[in-house]
Amino acid sequence: MRDDNTRNRQQTPNLHGIRLFFIALPLVLLLAACGAPASPATATASSAAVSSNATLKEYTVDELAKFDGQNGNPAYIAVDGNVYDVTNAAPWANGSHFGQYTAGKDLSKAILLVSHGKAKLSEVPMIGTLK
Repeated sequence: MRDDNTRNRQQTPNLHGIRLFFIALPLVLLLAACGAPASPATATASSAAVSSNATLKEYTVDELAKFDGQNGNPAYIAVDGNVYDVTNAAPWANGSHFGQYTAGKDLSKAILLVSHGKAKLSEVPMIGTLK
């Protein structure tokens, strides 16, 4: 009789483990749905180019024009409604991109004409939006 009980226990699935799995699964899915990053590297990479400010500042075209990189002013550009700080980007020295484009403007159309297109925007912080 003892051998039969041992055999039955070995053939019966581990219900405790199965219950634990079905309790843990919804918790993991809930955390994933709440936007918890898969890894710290993912979180850093995705937010690296966005300003640390919780709310992005809105700039008018006239306000943006003040940030031309001249006379000690920062250099900002707008592309597709987003404003980027290019002050520390070497190609934007003194607010000029290789003498062809100047900061303080909406360059949404002009950026399509350069070889890198919008790809380089991920390397500079997005600091606001254009009204």
